[in-house]
Amino acid sequence: MSKEQEHSQEHASLIKTPQQLIVTVVLSFVIPIIIILMLVNMVVSQGRSGAGSNALTPDAITKRIAPVAGFDFVDITAPKVFKTGEQVFASVCTSCHAAGVAGAPKVGDNAAWAPRIKEGYEAMLNIALHGKGAMPAKGGNPSLSDYEIARAVVFMANKSGGSLPEPAAPAPEGGGQAAGAAPQGGAQAAAPAAGQTAQAQPAPAQAGAAQTPPASPGNATAAAAAPAQQAPSAQAAPASQPAAQGATAQAAVNPAGEKLYKSTCFACHSTGVAGAPKFGDKSAWDKYIQTGEDAMVKVAITGKGAMPPKGGAANASEDDIRAAVRYMVNAAK
Repeated sequence: MSKEQEHSQEHASLIKTPQQLIVTVVLSFVIPIIIILMLVNMVVSQGRSGAGSNALTPDAITKRIAPVAGFDFVDITAPKVFKTGEQVFASVCTSCHAAGVAGAPKVGDNAAWAPRIKEGYEAMLNIALHGKGAMPAKGGNPSLSDYEIARAVVFMANKSGGSLPEPAAPAPEGGGQAAGAAPQGGAQAAAPAAGQTAQAQPAPAQAGAAQTPPASPGNATAAAAAPAQQAPSAQAAPASQPAAQGATAQAAVNPAGEKLYKSTCFACHSTGVAGAPKFGDKSAWDKYIQTGEDAMVKVAITGKGAMPPKGGAANASEDDIRAAVRYMVNAAK
């Protein structure tokens, strides 16, 4: 009997209560599921870099592949739309004047702005245009016009206890008025020439009558009058030449050239950066002028040295580039 009892105890089950049975059944389902999920996650994560982090989120990918520098393409032939003072402040001035970096007076700090406002609007504008200390000229954006910088100065001063009036908008560029004046002058020059031509038209008929044998004294009078009537037609040609020369000179002045220079070429040619011939420097431009206008236009379009193609104005046409070259060349003569 003792041997049978020992044998039965050796084969007894570990589950002795209903609670143990329930726990065992639950674990038999849960543990395999957990193992399967872990295996699937391990297989899937092997082909991913930065798994378990936010490195592959759409926002993170967009920031990672974004270009280092941003570019705004502007149509140089479109009418100029000036930025407001607040817009200029938000794009250029806020980096320093919002927090008072490098000694810049913080916008809204009346005590810091009081001595500057006391110096006057012209003094503040001069500093903003030409720079001072750590602040570069025009806040580091040379494409801004003097009027836009003036609006930004007034905006910051008025936000800091000042009461400066809004600067007056600049007058429209004279290109439209000059172009409109040429047709008037041309019309005035053409009117006498047209009148003289009308007077000269009867001359051939009179000349034809003069070729016939004079049958009466009246024919002799008509023949004598023919050279006198032909004289105005000879005078019409010299009178029309100055008008044509004036129209040619007017056509050579293209306002798009000045506009392209002030928006793009100004950055290098105003100070002679990277060996660029300085605007208005006759000696610096002389060797380029000797190569001819076509050669200079070709260099401006294709680029040379530090100058990018078209000076960086990708939307500029060949006519715009030629106009800008003429504008700079005329300033150096």
